Amino acid sequence: MATLAVPSIEPTNVRLIAPKWHTSLLIALFLTMALSGAFFQRHARAHSEMLQQHPNVVPLYLYAIVMEAGLLVYVWRGGLRRAGIKPSELIGGRWISAKDVLVDIALALGVWGSWTLIETSLVRWLGPGHAKSIQALLPRGPLEVLLWIVVSISAGICEEFVFRGYFQKQFAAFTHSRWIALVLQALLFGISHGYQGIEACLRIALYGFLFGLLALWRKSLRPGMMAHAMSDIVGGIFGI
Repeated sequence: MATLAVPSIEPTNVRLIAPKWHTSLLIALFLTMALSGAFFQRHARAHSEMLQQHPNVVPLYLYAIVMEAGLLVYVWRGGLRRAGIKPSELIGGRWISAKDVLVDIALALGVWGSWTLIETSLVRWLGPGHAKSIQALLPRGPLEVLLWIVVSISAGICEEFVFRGYFQKQFAAFTHSRWIALVLQALLFGISHGYQGIEACLRIALYGFLFGLLALWRKSLRPGMMAHAMSDIVGGIFGI
């Protein structure tokens, strides 16, 4: 009788894919961003009038796109290339047939749907998904919505590549445990979104854990990239 092959997530030896200083600098960058975000939230609470205004977010969205691309280049050229690793090797899950594409799309939709249900429950428990200061930065109007979709796609690709790809493998090499690596990258992912508020950080860390688990099981970042992009697109446009 035929059996279904399920991807294994058993721990194996993982080698460093970049120098330790390279990873340390990137962690320092995200911690700096978290501190900056905390100051932003404090400033926003002190100036409540900011929460009632919708600023010109086009420059902010363009900056976010450039920032995401910069992170990707830093990991690729500064880390992977030194170790002789191609980006496609880190992404994994090579598509050979249309079936492979459809399976990853189905997984992405399933994970996105599951996360939406989880997040809905968390909103009831922890409160709104974003700090009020973030709500003012969500897109309004056709141009902003279009740019938001580009921001979301770039975030889906770049953040999954950096956190569930680069960090998860680096932390596994540091700790010799895929499970500790899974937790560490999720915590760092949550902390790096400090500008969205403490409650959002907790949710985003759980989000990072779920997507990290998917990457381990599927041995591919592709479904996570698609689900991440879908989550950001829907969340930004509909404010959820």
